[in-house]
Amino acid sequence: MPEAYIVEAVRTPVGRRGGGLSAVHPADLGAHVLRALMERSGVDPAAVEDVVFGCLDTVGPQAGDIARTAWLAAGLPEEVPGVTVDRQCGSSQQAVHFAAQAVLSGTQDLVVAGGTQNMSMIPIAFASRQAAEPLGLTEGPFAGSAGWRARYGDAPVNQFHGAELIAVKWGVSRRDMEEFALRSHRRAVRAADEGRFDRETVAYGEVSADEGPRRDTTLEKMAALKPVVEGGTITAAVSSQVSDGAAALLLASERAVARHGLRPRARIHHLSVRGEDPIRMLSAPIPATAYALKKTGLPLDDIDLVEINEAFAPVVLAWLKETGADPDRVNVNGGAIALGHPLGATGAKLMTTLLHELERTGGRYGLQTMCEGGGQANVTIIERL
Repeated sequence: MPEAYIVEAVRTPVGRRGGGLSAVHPADLGAHVLRALMERSGVDPAAVEDVVFGCLDTVGPQAGDIARTAWLAAGLPEEVPGVTVDRQCGSSQQAVHFAAQAVLSGTQDLVVAGGTQNMSMIPIAFASRQAAEPLGLTEGPFAGSAGWRARYGDAPVNQFHGAELIAVKWGVSRRDMEEFALRSHRRAVRAADEGRFDRETVAYGEVSADEGPRRDTTLEKMAALKPVVEGGTITAAVSSQVSDGAAALLLASERAVARHGLRPRARIHHLSVRGEDPIRMLSAPIPATAYALKKTGLPLDDIDLVEINEAFAPVVLAWLKETGADPDRVNVNGGAIALGHPLGATGAKLMTTLLHELERTGGRYGLQTMCEGGGQANVTIIERL
């Protein structure tokens, strides 16, 4: 059976909104990790057969197929193409899936997967609202669809509403969320202090470390914040941070490994994607994880490390309740609440962290999942070699 191997993985530090990466063109963020990826792997860039990048809100500097733009901005060969993917927050995890599927199918041997996003420059959902204003289309992507309204009515379709629904359904209190958020920051600070991110990150100018983790946050500070929605429980403290960054991985076939003298670091053991209620939206990692484990035959106890995106604290807390996973194996170096969530880049960023942490700890299997717009979730399981 063909194999798809991860040969190299790298990311920028994640910049906070208005921080050190906020003025950097998103194509240049992508170019930065692409150059580092080629240099670290030692592979001839001309041998790469495609570049698959995730990115959301592809307007302005993020428009025009930014996968292709980033590759060219990196000064890499013009004959290598690129394609941009939008599966919402899971875009660059899906990019990894598409790259792996190309390798597994035998149609390509060397493929780059990654993502880039500058949320400081282009706010979330800009493409569906502000960018549509000149056309008189300001009510979002669902308004005006007779089929959507017949099925889902006028229920709000946004992440904050979905997070509130999850908190209610799974009995997650505001205190539970704030304790989880505090743990995320503490884990991220510890990981940074111990140098756990050093090998996976490539500094961009003076930005050499993730800007999001807060050393001074406390439960008392979190408790003083107002909910995003009147009468709700979700606050900024228990939500992922608006961020800027990029990440990229190189996937290779057995033939490419032999031909180019590469060292595989992990193999793609499983990849899948599932969907569920698009109004609740953010709970899809629960059925998606169950589906992946059933399909592989792996019990959760065999998974050494889990990266599940911390879009909001209740997403992970509900997942933990349903799966019974050991919290000490989940987001061990913190998550998006502390480290940020640069939308189209997060999937590749999490995969990069998962690979490096498996290598640091000697674990065998790592599972990655994340909630996505439309009520979807990707699951990737990798095996360290």
